[in-house]
Order: sequence, then C-alpha cells, then structure tokens
Amino acid sequence: MLREGLDLPEVTLVVILDADKEGFLRSETALIQTCGRAARNVRGRVILYGDKETAAIRNAMAVTKKRRAYQDAYNQKHGILPKTAVRGDISSLEETFGIPEAPPESTEKKQEMDIADLESKIKECEAEMRKAAKELRFEEAAKARDLMRYYQKIEMLKTDTLQA
Repeated sequence: MLREGLDLPEVTLVVILDADKEGFLRSETALIQTCGRAARNVRGRVILYGDKETAAIRNAMAVTKKRRAYQDAYNQKHGILPKTAVRGDISSLEETFGIPEAPPESTEKKQEMDIADLESKIKECEAEMRKAAKELRFEEAAKARDLMRYYQKIEMLKTDTLQA
C-alpha cells in the first residue's frame, strides 16, 4: 500500500514482513520505494524482517546508504537542516465534492447556466484557444483551454444530474 505513492509524511515507521521472500513486492525497486516513505519524516525508520539477506535487500540498502550519504553531503554544503515533509492542502471543492472550482479570472455564475449556454461557451473557448495557439500566444491558449475544461466539467455534472 505504501509503495503506491500515498502522501503520508507522518509515517515514522515502515515494517516490511517477509522481506526475504522473492517477488515484485520485494524487488529492489519496491523495497527502495517503500523505504522512501519513511524518509519523508525526520524520525522515519525502516525494519525489514526476514530469515536471510537477499540480493534485493542488499542492493536496496546499498542504494539507500549511498543516497543518504549524498543527501547529507548536500545538506551540509548548503546549510540545510532536514525537516519532515508537509502534506499539501487537499481540500479543494473538486476533490471533496466533484465540483470544479471556477478559474480565478471568471466572476460570472457558471453553475446557473443551462446546457445550451455551456455548449456555446465551450465552443467559444475552444475557438479562442485555437486562435491563440495559432498566433503563438500560448499562455492565453492555456487559459482558454482551462476555462473550456471547466465548462465541460460543469456540463457533465449538469447532464448527469438531469439524467438521474
């Protein structure tokens, strides 16, 4: 579970049971990734339980030791004190409720638009995006694209609501 990239910086202890068993969850890469979860915390520790030391364990420990030495040297050279990683704020409306947040530059109430208005806005944004990209105004094209995607999400939510 921790190998799959969950953002849990508060993890201080990672224990790998049957670390000496062969398989993709005990490969060198998987062991390094799993151990890396504990590295995000200053007090992080890793314990590997097993009856023997496999090549994967040996290599993972060697790579981790080498990386730790490199990081310590870098930190010392640049006067950096290690700190526990801090998880970013994940409570956006879209993540919590599935409602896309409005782009900051838009102020009109898009939630109150009907499907026809949304389709019109989507086409308008797409045309603006293509025109801006053709004229090499990529920042404007990206803004138009983001606004178009916003309208598309609102349209999908409204369509799903109407069908339910």
